[in-house]
Amino acid sequence: MNDTIVLTRDGDIATLTLCRPDAMNTLNRDMIDSLVAHSAAVAADDSVRCVVIAGAGAHFMAGGDLREFAGQLTQPASERERYFTAMVEYVHTAIENIQRMPHPVIAQVQGAVAGFGLSLMCACDLAIASESAYFTSAYRNIGLTPDGGATYSLPRLVGTRKAMEIVLLGERFDAQEALRLGLVNRVVREGELASTVQAWAHKLASGPVLAARNAKRLIQASSEATLAAQLQAESISFGRCAATNDFSEGLQSFLAKRVPRFGKDR
Repeated sequence: MNDTIVLTRDGDIATLTLCRPDAMNTLNRDMIDSLVAHSAAVAADDSVRCVVIAGAGAHFMAGGDLREFAGQLTQPASERERYFTAMVEYVHTAIENIQRMPHPVIAQVQGAVAGFGLSLMCACDLAIASESAYFTSAYRNIGLTPDGGATYSLPRLVGTRKAMEIVLLGERFDAQEALRLGLVNRVVREGELASTVQAWAHKLASGPVLAARNAKRLIQASSEATLAAQLQAESISFGRCAATNDFSEGLQSFLAKRVPRFGKDR
């Protein structure tokens, strides 16, 4: 395993840190390998209760490593098509791992959030940005269409027309605009970013396990479900959660007027 992404643990919280700060954490082949491997490992780890994805240094991720991309320009067009199609299909494995993992995922973003960095943030369940964060799709600037699920997530987050604007114009916008659009949940001062993310992560990690996982799954499935199917899924989930020790603990702590101590259901 290479060191372009570092996996650390703080109890039930797993953090994946993008570690190419000298290159604005741009995505190269090594980072793709690491992102696919680490996201698969974290997704399969039932001891994890929350995942944080962060960028080392001043930036979250400024998209793909264009210097590495340029190394393919000497190849025939047909070979470039084969190479980049396979590369994107491979990195999409990581996006699926992030979206499908049962644990809630928080993006901690600052500085550049561009190209695949924007797609990666949108694949997370929650996002907290520093005031320094700026966002752009950027693909049009090098004659490409988005990857990383941006054409799936952006219309669902901001609506079709705004997604068209973000992708087709490729204009840069700041953290307050990202907050207004619903791309991030909160904007905080630069020095408060890590502590705010950790506070949210600890709150998620100390919450009821099955309830959090089922809530994530239900919300993700809702846009593709009929009302009847969604109501049925809610009924099943409600019943399963009611059978857990966390439900008992939640009721008992409420009646006793104390803070609940979740986590007995593993």
